[in-house]
Amino acid sequence: MLRIYYIAILNFLGISHSPAQEAQYVNYIELSQEFVYAVKTDQDATKYIISFARADENIIVQQLSTDENKKAFFINLYNAYTQYILKRNPEKYKNRNDFFKADQINFASHQISLDKIEHGFLRRSRIKWSLGYLGKLFPGKLERKFRVKNIDYRIHFTLNCGAASCPAIAFYDPKNIDQQLDLATQVYLKAEADYNKEENTLLLPILMSWFRGDFGGKKNILKICRGLNILPSDIQPIIKYKPYNWELYLNNYKDF
Repeated sequence: MLRIYYIAILNFLGISHSPAQEAQYVNYIELSQEFVYAVKTDQDATKYIISFARADENIIVQQLSTDENKKAFFINLYNAYTQYILKRNPEKYKNRNDFFKADQINFASHQISLDKIEHGFLRRSRIKWSLGYLGKLFPGKLERKFRVKNIDYRIHFTLNCGAASCPAIAFYDPKNIDQQLDLATQVYLKAEADYNKEENTLLLPILMSWFRGDFGGKKNILKICRGLNILPSDIQPIIKYKPYNWELYLNNYKDF
């Protein structure tokens, strides 16, 4: 926040500075958290939109040098932009496919989509409809710069696409990202997953089917559920999936 005030002071005093010079004073990970908060509290988010649009690509690359930084930053960015756009124009949600793939985000002088953030950066260039098993043969230069080194299935319990079945939104911080991701996973699955002992069926959120490769397949999905005490040890259940509720539902926030 202090960096934003510093830039504001330069502007007030009439001291000229280029976008590249301005970017040197900005911590973009902190800015992504502030963006989430501004959208949550219905503040004017224009300064954040401008800062991300004018950001120097090389400086962001330097700041996002680890997977922890990348995950925190891009989860915040995805959630904030989704809420920001849909609060301003909920009609866009009527065609969800167009909404997610539209290049409607100006990021470091590039026009990118929510799909680019999710499947390109956070899922390491995975093909959207491949159930998590196939990656792009020739990902673009921007994806290669910003994508994570390792796919983390827990991100699926953090990304809020505006639907009623989506996980809650939180403020993610690289220093605590593992604990936050663990808690987000636990909170979502404890609420959505259910084991029926009489029928020996395990009911899971369908996003675990959509991205089953990210989760390591059926064997690891069962291991995850056992680790959270959703499923008893040594039980081999029949897995079923809950339908996704795509009804528009905004302002779903939670503190982790």
